[in-house]
Amino acid sequence: MKRLVVGLGNPGSRYERTRHNAGFRVVERVARLEGLIFRSGDRLEGFDGPGELELAHSPERGIALAKPQAFMNLSGAVVAPLLAWLEVEPPGCLVVYDDLDLPLGTLRIRPHGGAGTHNGMRSLLDHLATDRFPRLRVGIGAAATDAARHVLEEFTPAEEKLVAVAVEEAAAAVRFWLDGGDIDACMTRFHSRWNQGA
Repeated sequence: MKRLVVGLGNPGSRYERTRHNAGFRVVERVARLEGLIFRSGDRLEGFDGPGELELAHSPERGIALAKPQAFMNLSGAVVAPLLAWLEVEPPGCLVVYDDLDLPLGTLRIRPHGGAGTHNGMRSLLDHLATDRFPRLRVGIGAAATDAARHVLEEFTPAEEKLVAVAVEEAAAAVRFWLDGGDIDACMTRFHSRWNQGA
């Protein structure tokens, strides 16, 4: 494998449409567009990491999409052994996740950085022992009061329209990166598109 995209979220139908699962939604959209099917991690031949994982991959193209099925704050324990099994270095792993510090529907790509207030990213930084991996953040809007409650709420119907557009745009950026692995080119192309009229 050459490139891996990890979408962060929480497992189970209870969390499926919540703000915290924006990362899952993006990689699920990419999988549909690429014609890839997610399979359980405990069915991956030769993988001895945690089975709390869904993976869609194309060995021929050298690309993979993952959804850790551990809860958000345990994501790193799943992703680190997956990277080793796929023989992907951290710079070849793009992480997609929600960000309440970005306005609703806003998208940002960065080649590296800290975790901010995101528990899933904090877990990844701890387990990978580096911040040198690209990330795509999906804005879910600021919390009015309690951040923990906010990220586990579903979007309102009006918000969902903005989020649906953001998911499509994020999926396009992910597919561009999967094709070439050039995060700088991806940033140049998509940031200019996203910032039109801003």
